[in-house]
Amino acid sequence: MKNTSDEKILEEANLWINANHKVALVTVIKTWGSSPRQVGSKMIVNEKGEFLGSISGGCVESSIIEESLKLLKDNKLFKKIEFKVTNQNAWEVGLACGGEITIYLEQIN
Repeated sequence: MKNTSDEKILEEANLWINANHKVALVTVIKTWGSSPRQVGSKMIVNEKGEFLGSISGGCVESSIIEESLKLLKDNKLFKKIEFKVTNQNAWEVGLACGGEITIYLEQIN
């Protein structure tokens, strides 16, 4: 079964790349415990801070957009980021359900 959301995200990434934008593809590669989005969820971010898709929500997504902008600005190829959240600080970082999430960012062209 095809994921039309992922297809739309990749089609938009292709449009951005063809318009000479730098683009980061963000993918959830691991979760543990409760997580708002499952493994394989995708999001794209361009150098202007525009984005499409979702990998978590809340402060995690804001942090990932910032990290994507750094990745593109520094012209790095990839980066892996882990968010590990205890129940005590879950609300502070946007994972209200607790748990863990690992995100992979990569510059695509």
